[in-house]
Amino acid sequence: MNEQYSSQKERAAWLGIAGDFALALAKGGAGYFSGSKALIADALYSGADAAAKLAEVLPWRVEGKGSYKKRPTAQTSKSKREPVLSVVFAVLILMGGLQIAFSAIRSLTGGNLNPPGKLALLTIFLSLLVKEAIFQYQYRSSQKIGNGSHAAYADSHRYSLYTSLTVLIGAALSKFGDYAGWHPLVYLDSIAALLAACLILRKGYLLILSTIHGKESQELPHEDSVSFIDTVQKVHGVIRVEHLKALEEGRCVNLQVTISVNPRITVVEAREIADCAKKLLQHRFVHVSEVHMDIVPYEPGYPYKTNYELADSETPTLLQ
Repeated sequence: MNEQYSSQKERAAWLGIAGDFALALAKGGAGYFSGSKALIADALYSGADAAAKLAEVLPWRVEGKGSYKKRPTAQTSKSKREPVLSVVFAVLILMGGLQIAFSAIRSLTGGNLNPPGKLALLTIFLSLLVKEAIFQYQYRSSQKIGNGSHAAYADSHRYSLYTSLTVLIGAALSKFGDYAGWHPLVYLDSIAALLAACLILRKGYLLILSTIHGKESQELPHEDSVSFIDTVQKVHGVIRVEHLKALEEGRCVNLQVTISVNPRITVVEAREIADCAKKLLQHRFVHVSEVHMDIVPYEPGYPYKTNYELADSETPTLLQ
């Protein structure tokens, strides 16, 4: 199960990267031949999406070691990692966004406006369908795995959708303006390119921030933590999972778990139960990096016997 989830996760990630790169090439070629600056900007945004995802998948270089690691472990602090690819991709994305913005401004101020061809509109429409199909596959796969990455897929897809819709509206109205003789509408293709360039610059800026400060830990919603709770609950000796907090750090998940055990067992026995639960979590879920286990004695509360009354009773009230 562990290897199956890992391969499914990697397959979804690489499918998104390959899809974004293919869409970037298709949009770029169609934008060049049709003369649509907005479509070229959309192609650059797809390329920026692919580059940002590629920087997460490819190895990180760790200071003090000559080798590369495929994924940083929880013991590797963010300050000791050198995301070289992220820095390079962020700079390229920013340079590309600035180039698109300057080109759009020159077209708007110089009056050198060319409405996009039908090829541009067809390419934008087909790319929207392909992008949505890839997103649905990634979203459903991440939900099936239950690692909480579907929220990141949805956030990334939302801004990609904003960019493509802006470009589609701008290119369509520009083409319609040229066909109907409404010259002011022809400006909308360059305006859409300028808006897309702003979104590209935002993408590069966020990539730089994540490179410098690292990704902040984000708590997974309760529905994504149910599988962790069910797994711990199956361990013999665990009476109840009192608290479980799942923090997503990059591609890893760290767990903070508090379990209750029979108050009459020894500390050594309680620690063995906690270690068993920890090993089971890390074995069953490939994305779980660290598990911090806290152990508390089970307190049934009123109207049941208290822990103080257990000391005077020879027969334990909890059977394990």
